[in-house]
Amino acid sequence: MVKNNSFSKESPSKVQTAQTETSPVPVTIITGFLGSGKTTLLNYILNNQTGVRTAVLVNEFGEIGIDNDLILTTSESMIELSNGCICCSINGELLEAVDRILDQPNSIDYLVVETTGLADPLPVAMTFLGSELRDLTRLDSIITVIDAENFDTELLSSQVGRSQILYGDILLLNKCDLVDEQRLLEVETTLSEVKKEARLLRATKGEVPLPLLMSVGLFETDRVAIKQEPQDHSECDHDHGKCNHKHQKGSSSNIHTKSNAEQVGIEGFTSLSFSSYNQFALRKFQNFLDNQLPAEVFRAKGILWFKESERRHIFHLAGKRFSIDDTDWDGERKNKLVLIGRNLNHQKIKSQLQACVAKDTEEGLS
Repeated sequence: MVKNNSFSKESPSKVQTAQTETSPVPVTIITGFLGSGKTTLLNYILNNQTGVRTAVLVNEFGEIGIDNDLILTTSESMIELSNGCICCSINGELLEAVDRILDQPNSIDYLVVETTGLADPLPVAMTFLGSELRDLTRLDSIITVIDAENFDTELLSSQVGRSQILYGDILLLNKCDLVDEQRLLEVETTLSEVKKEARLLRATKGEVPLPLLMSVGLFETDRVAIKQEPQDHSECDHDHGKCNHKHQKGSSSNIHTKSNAEQVGIEGFTSLSFSSYNQFALRKFQNFLDNQLPAEVFRAKGILWFKESERRHIFHLAGKRFSIDDTDWDGERKNKLVLIGRNLNHQKIKSQLQACVAKDTEEGLS
């Protein structure tokens, strides 16, 4: 999507609001584990800048295009990346997507890339550093969003979770309103032990003065080059990262019919998608959340259509906390859900979700 906005109403002078034809476009990568608040931060950035033409690339995780519905400031020019592992298939498409943006008649001033919650941000960064994009773009920083309520040391034991902390130039501790000061200090201490040179910021709903996040020039190429481990490209049909599984090649945009995480798993995580053109019964879905949803589901999001309501309901779940907000319908009425977790029984969960359909709409379930 391209939006005409500035990074800060408070101090627009801190942001370069015009790019010459030869000026590299600054790039910010937003990463963070499942449900940390990346899309919330992205929406905050887009809604609070004026005078800067920004392009946004969103990398979804899951078979159904949920984030396109959940990002509040969408437009016809929105570019959405397909499903796949961040180290291989997405980087190939990312390069093409950035090229398309840079080739537009109207130049852009800034580029923001939001990764999936199971992404290692380093291969994304290397796309800008190790390709023809290095002369056209300037990697400004990697922002890692962290859920202050649900963060634990188990996250650091996973390669993806640890990489998100290690390679984050800014560690944005989000959802600070949900925990007390002692909890915040404990999390900050743990983060500082892993990443001593990072800039630590606190936020509620991603709200931080934008000059602290954008055009900060924190990314250090030499530091990443030292930390990068050798990659094995022997089983990869392009030049980005390590890939030990096959990808389904689709159309010219390389759309995948299923996410790679669902096919092979990323450290045990898989994505489950569910859709239905029939309405849910509110009590049945509430029972699913209260009594059937596995503890192994770390993240869920979607659009809900209830028999008891004419409204469109936006559903978010992160850890043990969920929210359902209502809006007006602006498209076809349909239930769409994506659940992400570890070692999930897909068939059982899909059967439980099918059982949430109201009895008088059970025929024609998709």
